[in-house]
Formats: sequence, C-alpha cells, structure tokens
Amino acid sequence: MSTDHDELISQAKSTGITRFVVGAIIISNKRVLLLKRASRESFLPNLWELPSGKVDQGEDLSTALTREVFEETGLSIGSGRYIGHFDYKSKSGQATRQFNFLITYDLDKSQVKLNAEEHDEYVWTSDFSPCTPQVQEMIKRAILL
Repeated sequence: MSTDHDELISQAKSTGITRFVVGAIIISNKRVLLLKRASRESFLPNLWELPSGKVDQGEDLSTALTREVFEETGLSIGSGRYIGHFDYKSKSGQATRQFNFLITYDLDKSQVKLNAEEHDEYVWTSDFSPCTPQVQEMIKRAILL
C-alpha cells in the first residue's frame, strides 16, 4: 500500500483533524514492541501502546516516526510502510489522527532504551490484548501483510 504522506495529512485536515501523531508497529521475530505509559502520566497512565508521538510543526511523517521511535526506545529505524490510522481526542481535547507504520526490525541490532519520563516498561509480544481496540486492529493489519 503506497501512500503519499502529504495526501494523508490533507485528507485528515479535511475531516477536522488538527493534531497528528505517528505510531510504529515494530515487529521482530513475529513479536511486536509495546510500551507501557508511565504510571505518573496524567493522560492514560499504564496504557500499553505502540511507540508513538506528535508530529512537530513543519515535520513530515517519516521524520516524525524516526525521531519519536528513537526518543522513546533508543532504536534507529528506517522508513515504514503505512498501515492505517485511527482518530481520538487528545488530552487537550484536540481531534487527533494517529498514522501507523509497519517497521520490521532485527532485534539483534540493539536493545530498547526507554525514555523513563514517558514509559515504565516494554515487551516484545504476540499478545495485544492489553492495547486499545484501535491499536489491536492496526497490529492485526500489519501482521497480515
């Protein structure tokens, strides 16, 4: 599924989306990397999620994805394959769209180094039940590719 990232942003804006987030479905040896939000977070503490984060002003989706994954996990990744998106309300109430990308990763390259400000734990797993239904759907789509 080849998708123009500018078109993804344009489509989102046309539906009233004002905030953009990228998410990485990082798969290694048939397992997906999940992060547990820090217990001290005021928005969705202890939630298991994909490595993800806000797209900064003027930043393209690929650059945001690489930056966010590195900031949250210490992993250096290449570009990913667009899988799909889901929408939600941010902590501040903004209409937010999370664009999700599949990344295949060689786990032998390096170890995950969590940003302790954002996440307490990580796991490589094939059990996605602790995640939201939206994240579960994105992971299932990625696995079927």
